[in-house]
Parts: sequence; structure tokens; C-alpha cells
Amino acid sequence: MNLNMNSVETLVAQIHGLSGSISDINQLHSLLKQSEDLFQSESTRLAPLLTELDPFMHSLGYLYILDACTSAPISKEQASELVLSIARFINLCAAEQIRLAPDKFTSVCKRFKDQVMLLEDPMQGVAPMLTAIRKLQLSSEHLTTLHPDFLLFCLLAKCYKPGLSILEDDIFDVDQPRDFFLYCYYGGMICIGQKKFSKALELLHNVVTAPMSILNAIVVEAYKKYILVSLIHVGQFSISFPKYTSSVAQRNLKNFSQPYLELANSYGAGKISELELCVQAHNEKFEFDKNLGLVKQVVSCMYKRNIQRLTQTYLTLSLQDIANTVQLNSAKEAEMHVLQMIQDGEIYATINQKDGMVRFLEDPEQYKTCEMIERIDSSIQRIMMLSRKLTDMDEQLSCDPLYLAKAGKERQRFDFDDFDSVPSSKFTI
Repeated sequence: MNLNMNSVETLVAQIHGLSGSISDINQLHSLLKQSEDLFQSESTRLAPLLTELDPFMHSLGYLYILDACTSAPISKEQASELVLSIARFINLCAAEQIRLAPDKFTSVCKRFKDQVMLLEDPMQGVAPMLTAIRKLQLSSEHLTTLHPDFLLFCLLAKCYKPGLSILEDDIFDVDQPRDFFLYCYYGGMICIGQKKFSKALELLHNVVTAPMSILNAIVVEAYKKYILVSLIHVGQFSISFPKYTSSVAQRNLKNFSQPYLELANSYGAGKISELELCVQAHNEKFEFDKNLGLVKQVVSCMYKRNIQRLTQTYLTLSLQDIANTVQLNSAKEAEMHVLQMIQDGEIYATINQKDGMVRFLEDPEQYKTCEMIERIDSSIQRIMMLSRKLTDMDEQLSCDPLYLAKAGKERQRFDFDDFDSVPSSKFTI
């Protein structure tokens, strides 16, 4: 049915009348798409009409009008009201309706993000943006273009726990490569903030080794943090890249990260004096990159690594000997390091306060408790799920027309007679 929608009032009436059944909503969606020019020409008149619509019952129509009336530049005075209006819509809208127009919904959420940043109040954006992601996602495996914005809000607001909750999802479906780079980079920074260095290393590794045709600033900054987190968490850094890393990254990343590679070399030597000299030489660069805090953690970790090495050689050692060996200023400072490492489970030891002796112990974990068995079982189940997912993706790729067409073109480049080991017959019958 073709309707002559010559006024916004008629449009609102249609939104009211066609927001019931699925077939009605699909018809409404078609009418709304035909009315794009009307929305643009009447954008200044649309805002009051939102009061006539219910953001849940009329989510699709509400979304189209909200998108149009927020497309004009917004002053800082109007930003607060707009943020509240969009946040209310995000919280109340019906997911099945807004998913019919994901680009519109994303556009509105991006404007919401811009206005929250204008107000310099990132905490105000955390909860609504997480809700928007969950409503836009078809599954938890889908990385939307809103994920990086949400993680940025979490970082700026120092509200890390909501960010960690979304980083637990396994991602297999990505809309845009840039979203993936930012998601992993911001996610890595959140994990660093929570001292979850293993997960941070995984996310930063994904950035550095992801396919790319040109090098971008996100990858360069991720590589710098990857070096530092490797030193903190693993105690070493391998300068060689995995084979699946893009040639662009392998050729160029080292050129942009020389001070960090020098720091890694100094760390590998195991001498705190050399490490501190390296830090002093590049202090301005580390501070400019906003990585000085991580660099200081690297220095602190060298003391820990050197103490851990002592556990492999000695059964008992005095606090003063530990201080002398790892170049700490006093026995008291050595005691503080040892106590912290015991508390963090990094070493197993007891300290005799009377004579200042440290006795190093074996790992008490026998790996046979119910909790440990559950952790092992959980890891096995996750690996099995990943294996099934890879098998499914391989089957889908093998049937993809684009892949088959490209494979066919590659095959035509070769003369298969050149690979035939059986000589062709010269005789005819």
C-alpha cells in the first residue's frame, strides 16, 4: 500500500497505527525509509512529536524521528537534555524493533557518545552504552561498532568492572576492523588498570598480530604496551613476531618502538642499574606516551624476578643478603618485597622475624582439589567449543562464493600438466 505521507503529523499517525504486529512493523519500516527526505526537511519540527510516542511501543518510529531531530549541531547547553533523552530511549526501546534499523540506532548512540564527551562526564555514558550494545547484538559473539565507545567510557570514568564483564565474551563476528583494533586496545588498558595482565597481554597481542594492509597508530601504541606488559607478566619479551603477523607490522613496528625494545634488552640483562639508566634516558618519551606508570612497574618487577631466581638456588637466605643481591636499599625494603610476593602468591616462603632469615618453600598446590578440577574442566570445555566454532567457520568459508571465485582464479594461474608425473600418450587408437 502506497501512502502519501505529506506531513509529519500523518507520519506520527502511521507510527501509532503500525507498531503492533511484526508485519505492521515491517510495513512501517518501509514507509519510514521512504520518508527520509521528509525527516531531513522537517527536522526542526520533530522533537516535540517524541512526546506523542512511547519509546517501547513505537521504538522504530521513535528511532527515526530521534535520529533526524538530533542530526543538527548541538550546543553544550542543549547537550545535557539530549543525553538524558537518548539514554531514556536506549533503556526503554524494544531490541527487536531497533535491530531493523541498526545504522540509525548506531548513529544515535554515536551522537550520545559525542555529547557525553562534550559534557566531560564519561560515567554518564557507561550504563546506557552497555545497554545499547546488548540490544544491538544478535549474540554475545558479535562485536558492534559501539563496543570501543563503551570501553572508552569505562577507561575515562575509571569504571573498570563493567568493561571487564564485556571482555569475557568470545568474539567471532566483527563489523569493522577499526572497531576490533580499538576494542582490543581499550580492553587491554582496562585489564592493565585491574592488573589482569594475562588478559591484557592476550588483547594487545590480538592488535599487534591482526591482519592489516597499512600500519596505524592504534597498533603502534598497542605494541609499546605489549612490550611492557610482557616484561611485567612474563618477565621477558621476544622480539620475533609470530608467523601469522602481517608483513606490514613485522617490517615497521620496531622502528616506532626503539626505546621500549632497549628497555626490554636492559631488563633481559637482569641488572637493575642498567634498567634504571635506560628508564632515565627515555623518561620523556615514556611520559609523553603516558606509559611511565607501566615502566615503573617493569622496574619493580625486576626486583621480584631477581628474588624469584633466588628461590631456585637457596633454601634460606637473610633479608640483608636478598637486599644486597637484588640491589635494594635495605633489609626492610627487601622484607616488604618478599611479604608482598608471598601475599600475591608469586613465591612461597616464611620469614623469621628474630634473625631476619627467609625460608623458601615448595608450591603447596597439589592440583587435585575440586576447585582445580573445575577450572581444568572449564578450560577443556572452552577449547572444545572453540574447536567446533573453527570447524563451522571453515565449512562456511569453503562454501562462500567470493572465496570459491578467488580460489578459482588462483587455480587458473597454474598449468596442471606441469605437475602431472605421468607422461601423456602420443598414440591414438
